Amino acid sequence: MAGGRRPFSWRDRYPEQVTCVRCLQVKDTVEVDRLLWCDDCQSAAKSRAAFWGWLGGFVIAAALAAYIWVAIQPSDLILKLWAVIPIAALWLGGRIVREVVYGVERYRNRRAVDAFPPSRDPGPRANGGPRFPDQDGEGQDGPADDDPTD
Repeated sequence: MAGGRRPFSWRDRYPEQVTCVRCLQVKDTVEVDRLLWCDDCQSAAKSRAAFWGWLGGFVIAAALAAYIWVAIQPSDLILKLWAVIPIAALWLGGRIVREVVYGVERYRNRRAVDAFPPSRDPGPRANGGPRFPDQDGEGQDGPADDDPTD
């Protein structure tokens, strides 16, 4: 390396702590990836993709088994060998669907989809949210419900 400089990293563009774009929690830069997803959001997206992967694998395997049973009509001598094909389709189709679902979710990168809304505790500045002034100038948590048309 010329001049003793280390190579440029994508983390150099951000401060020490950043906000995860999915759950809106502040995390250290080392705890997020390039799309600013924290480890918890990544594992939640992977588990959702795994569910859809297994579901897709079962659909593909069932469709293939139905095709084999109706269209091909295998003989009883090699029926067990034909059963291997839907099992392989279940595993392979599930893997493909899981990767596609996870890739689409990462590509869409919907903001704040895993965030929880702040609670409506009556305490002052619950969850550190903004305070809205009411009519007499005192602070109030959340928007005021002073609509005279009710």
